[in-house]
Amino acid sequence: MTNYYKYLPLSVEDEKWGLSVLNAGSVRTAPSGIYPVITHPSNYYFNWNNGRILDEYQLIYITKGEGFFESDNCKFQQVKAGTILVLFPGERHRYKPAEETGWDEYWIGFNGEIMDNLVSNGFFKPEHACLYIGFNEQVLSLFDTIIEKTKIEVAGFQPSIAGAAMHLMGNLHTILKQQSVDHEDRETLVNKARLLFRSNIDKSFSPEQAAEELQVGYSWFRKVFKSYTGLSPGQYCIQLKIDKAKAMLTDANLSVKEIAYTLKFESSFYFSKLFKEKTGMTPTAYRQRAMGIQV
Repeated sequence: MTNYYKYLPLSVEDEKWGLSVLNAGSVRTAPSGIYPVITHPSNYYFNWNNGRILDEYQLIYITKGEGFFESDNCKFQQVKAGTILVLFPGERHRYKPAEETGWDEYWIGFNGEIMDNLVSNGFFKPEHACLYIGFNEQVLSLFDTIIEKTKIEVAGFQPSIAGAAMHLMGNLHTILKQQSVDHEDRETLVNKARLLFRSNIDKSFSPEQAAEELQVGYSWFRKVFKSYTGLSPGQYCIQLKIDKAKAMLTDANLSVKEIAYTLKFESSFYFSKLFKEKTGMTPTAYRQRAMGIQV
């Protein structure tokens, strides 16, 4: 995980869209780490003793570690990995990671009449600010999509990320509706494994390590994972890296060698060979096509 956050300016046109993303980011807080970081704007900074009141909604996805949450309408409670915290405008709240574990969080802040209507119709409630959804890859992917688009800020990007935010809330509502149905332990394990692979895409993290962290035997884990995804854990990891490489190749400042190193391929030669096997193109050819370069 790379620590990143950005606060976005809005135009009058953006505000007319009905939903506007105001900020987004991802932060890893180490055990006993300072929280929150002091570099946030003053109107966002807070401490545990005083809490904070915002003029916006926020969704915060805790993907690793544990912590605590409390708000005006939601009693003090422990937060575990897999929980989404929902912050409401005008609602005093406070939250923090446990000193023993720290935590990883992804978040977006937003406003607009679309969310106001969802709240007024009871889809999201201040008294249910801590929503446990488990390790959901699609939800994490939507957070990632929004965060990545804020880094570029191309023309018209605000409606695009607002759409992703709406998609995120729709997925969240669906997950919560389905929670009354018992989920198989195996499905939960596979979703947690997917999240582990995505969170460690830039590390030398093997399927065997995932099985060890999940406290299951690798042979059994491999069989169950493939039965749910159609891919072995190793193939799934490779596909994630190839997809990430495609996105990185659109950045002309990154060399093929740097991309191979960042994604922990054993060599740039192996990366290029594997990339061509999976896509039918060399990384250089893919970059040229993606950037509209005529050869």
